Amino acid sequence: MPRPPNIYKIMYIMPSLNKLAPIALFVYNRLWHTCQTINALQKNKLSSESELFIFSDGAKNDNVSPQVKEVRDYIRTIDGFKKVTIIEQDMNIGLAKSIIRGVTKIVNEYGRIIVLEDDIVTSPYFLKFMNESLAFYENEDKVWHISGWNYPIYLNTENDIYLFRLIQTWGWATWKKQWSFFEKNTNKLMKEFSNDDIKRFNVDNTHNLWHQVILNKYKYSDTWGVYWYATIFKNNGMCVTPIVSFVKNIGLDGSGQNCKDPFIKDNITLNHKDNITFITNVKEDNEIVNQIKPYLQTTYKSVFVKIINKLSRLILKNNFIK
Repeated sequence: MPRPPNIYKIMYIMPSLNKLAPIALFVYNRLWHTCQTINALQKNKLSSESELFIFSDGAKNDNVSPQVKEVRDYIRTIDGFKKVTIIEQDMNIGLAKSIIRGVTKIVNEYGRIIVLEDDIVTSPYFLKFMNESLAFYENEDKVWHISGWNYPIYLNTENDIYLFRLIQTWGWATWKKQWSFFEKNTNKLMKEFSNDDIKRFNVDNTHNLWHQVILNKYKYSDTWGVYWYATIFKNNGMCVTPIVSFVKNIGLDGSGQNCKDPFIKDNITLNHKDNITFITNVKEDNEIVNQIKPYLQTTYKSVFVKIINKLSRLILKNNFIK
């Protein structure tokens, strides 16, 4: 039997409409995925009262220019939101820089933000969950991040959410104060982290997340999420995560920049719960984490093999070029 939850029941915590968090959506050259993301977002209860900012990165080369143009033509037709603002890059800056710059710009102006990429399909209750979470934990210094996705496994609990050190970036939210600590400095990070830190960062070595820092160090990858996680980790922050996901990733088909060889099969059923029970005792839920660790361990070897193969291909390619 699950333990009695340490919770506070929220029957209705709808934030004031003028305080709804703006939505930042990052798109590139995937028209079908972008359409699915927008169609689902338009069906959200709070879409018509929410501002939507769409960041469109420039084409890497002439081969993808037509696809980028298709996406840009489509996003200019989008309605169903309080306001739609499109920010287009003339040059390609990459997903990491696009997200870092875009999130910083919007969250500094509005104080809070909800972030999506162009392959995330949301539940009709996604925006409600995000805004209520942002409102409920706004003055809680220990909470740094709201996740919309959870692992596709059964968790034995009566709660609606749990607190975890690890973030998920498939639909997420945060506040200006927390994001102001964000820093992408690989050398500094590697100097600051001890072996014990790395072990805990890797969820007690059940999942190798530190490898992303190494890949960035040697220019084999350019990501942002691991640095946001490291920022939260260094400050002992917690992440609010739903027991049942409010988002589904449809980009695990090889079309995404960082999901070309997926190990997660995201065939989940979306959360359609209207009223959420929030936890007032803000600390990591060890019982939930212990249920998650076996799932993380099953993916560990798969990820490790993919990393070795990727590094081997890149090293051979570099040696060939030289």
